[in-house]
Amino acid sequence: KETCADVAREIDLGAVLRLGRSEMLSGGRRKETLLGDAMEAVLAAVYLDGGLEAARAVILSHWRGRIAQVDTDARDAKTALQEWAQARGDAPPVYAETAREGPPHAPVFTIEARLDDGRSATASAGSKRAAEQAAAKALLAQVEPEA
Repeated sequence: KETCADVAREIDLGAVLRLGRSEMLSGGRRKETLLGDAMEAVLAAVYLDGGLEAARAVILSHWRGRIAQVDTDARDAKTALQEWAQARGDAPPVYAETAREGPPHAPVFTIEARLDDGRSATASAGSKRAAEQAAAKALLAQVEPEA
């Protein structure tokens, strides 16, 4: 959903969504879940109307850079941190939400990643997943000299 929402923002899909009054007033045009769902619906419509090749063309035109990034960065920070801990015989890192701020339609999550030895790092982002990744990346930066 997150990537679909990012693409939806890039093409300003929120501007053409038909929303109810209360959804508009609550910032619906910027909500990650709405944008992600809308982008998925657009892809489905392209596929149903134009077939696989049309859908492939849309995906490649808007996701090509993201696909290349996945190829070059095969491991995410959470996976890398967990592998580091396992290689040392330690328990996997623990992630905990320490704060949630902002309005309901655009929350900011603060997540702490903690290792068995007490080392930790915190990070904030617009989704729990992104905050966990950022916290893992920060903690990985602390421990990588030991790797």
